[in-house]
Amino acid sequence: MPGPLRGRVALVAGATRGAGRGIARELGAAGATVYVTGRSTRARRSEYDRPETIEDTADLVTEAGGHGVAVPVDHLDPAAVRALVDRLAGEQGRLDLLVNDIWGGEKLFEWDTPVWEHDLDNGLRLLRLAVETHAITSHFALPLLLRHPGGLVVEVTDGTADHNRDTYRVNFFYDLAKASVLRMAFALGHELGPRGASAVALTPGWMRSEIMLEAYGVREDNWRDALDREPHFAISETPRYTGRAVAALAADPEVSRFNGQSLSSGGLARVYGFTDLDGSRPDAWRYLAEVQGPGRPADTTGYR
Repeated sequence: MPGPLRGRVALVAGATRGAGRGIARELGAAGATVYVTGRSTRARRSEYDRPETIEDTADLVTEAGGHGVAVPVDHLDPAAVRALVDRLAGEQGRLDLLVNDIWGGEKLFEWDTPVWEHDLDNGLRLLRLAVETHAITSHFALPLLLRHPGGLVVEVTDGTADHNRDTYRVNFFYDLAKASVLRMAFALGHELGPRGASAVALTPGWMRSEIMLEAYGVREDNWRDALDREPHFAISETPRYTGRAVAALAADPEVSRFNGQSLSSGGLARVYGFTDLDGSRPDAWRYLAEVQGPGRPADTTGYR
């Protein structure tokens, strides 16, 4: 049967791994044509020096039922982003969904390190990768998205607006980057809303990305083995949970009701009724506020 996004065109910027890959894959499962971008290809790795590639992501999109197109792009390069959008316009004539998931900062931040002690070059590089890339991509992509009414921009970040407003996140540079992405969605909502499109910020919960699984020495099929080391990891979710959140938003004819808002995968699961791959609905940010944050023992009853 045709998926709810058949005939729709999406750009997932930063789709090599993690949330970006999960989002692209679920958009494919909904039938979309998905352009996936990043710097890691089968021919060349980025400074992450990891095995995941954009070609692999595109293949997963196609296997899921959509059409995946891998395009190597450094989103800090305006000329490269302009060329990407020109290609999209020439090949598809439209853009219905832009997902700004570009990050690239995993190796650049230092936990609980004040700004005067943090490596300055790394901190500024993190801000460029996490913030400037999103601005460049929106600058070039949004005119194409606005050609047809109902377009959607999803700014992927870490933390809800409520949580990040009151919580110091890792260090000065990380905190600033994630808050900036939340504010981008708010600002884009004001600029896109009167023109027939919408923008939202979306955060996963504690996501079992490739990097996170490796950090705990587990795989997706045995991730619960990590609970001996970190019991609160029981609230974690797969990247495809966030993907299902984006797919649900993109298929919603009334998505404009969320314009400019901060959303979470767990919160949207309650709205739209989707589940993670195991049939659960983890609500990590509510769990963090009510269980982990106050120092209560790990117990996900009522939270997944």
